[in-house]
This record gives sequence, structure tokens and C-alpha cells, in this order.
Amino acid sequence: MSEHDDLEQIRQLKARYFRLMDEKDWDALADVFTDDVEMDMRGEGSELIRGRDAYMPFIRQVLDGVTTVHHGHMPEITITSPTTATGIWSMEDHLWWPPGGPITHLHGYGHYHETYERAADGWRIKTCRLTRLHRVVS
Repeated sequence: MSEHDDLEQIRQLKARYFRLMDEKDWDALADVFTDDVEMDMRGEGSELIRGRDAYMPFIRQVLDGVTTVHHGHMPEITITSPTTATGIWSMEDHLWWPPGGPITHLHGYGHYHETYERAADGWRIKTCRLTRLHRVVS
């Protein structure tokens, strides 16, 4: 496989992540991560979550009933070995909560800082840290 093919597979992986998150297809979303994924949401007021089995119930609970739209663009992907890569993605998201909560809408801008690992059946997200540059909350 060429580096070009690896880069395209990682772009497809991240596109799948955004779509599945917004569709709330939790079973399919779990497949974009390694078993030992580390999700760093400390910048979002949460914690460092280790393992797919811990992250999936967390994200389901956080986004239950929330309409989301995630956009990722301008990826900076570096293949670091035949089985590893790093990436930074510019991102923008909208989250709408049901009426009655403390907030109704979040519009965020920032970056995903990630590492990837190639498994036998393709690339997976190994680590992810979300950093936000700006939030508009209403």
C-alpha cells in the first residue's frame, strides 16, 4: 500500500467518525477506534477516557438527545511508520440540546489532535485530544 492510499484511508476514517457521531450510530462508531483508544476531553470539562469500552457509554450519555453537526477539514496527516500516523484536523461543530437545559446551542471551533494505528482491517483512531479556540453558547 502506498502512502497516498494510507492518507486517503485516514481521511475516510475521520469522515466516517464525523458522520457516525452525528447519526448517533454508536455500534459503527465504536469500530473507528482501537480497543485501547485514549480520548482527551479535559478541555471540554471532562476527563481523559481510556479504552473504547469506557468511551462509548460516556459519549452516548453526553450526546443522548443532542442534535450535532461536525465538520472536519484541512487535515495535516503524517505517516510515522507502516502502522502509525498522526493528524491534526481543523473542526467546527454545532450542538443543539433539547429545551429546558442550561444551554440550548454550542457553536465551536478548534482542532482534533490524533494518532492512528493500522489494524489488519484498516486504520483506527488511537488517541484524540479536542482543543477549542472559540465557543459561542446560547
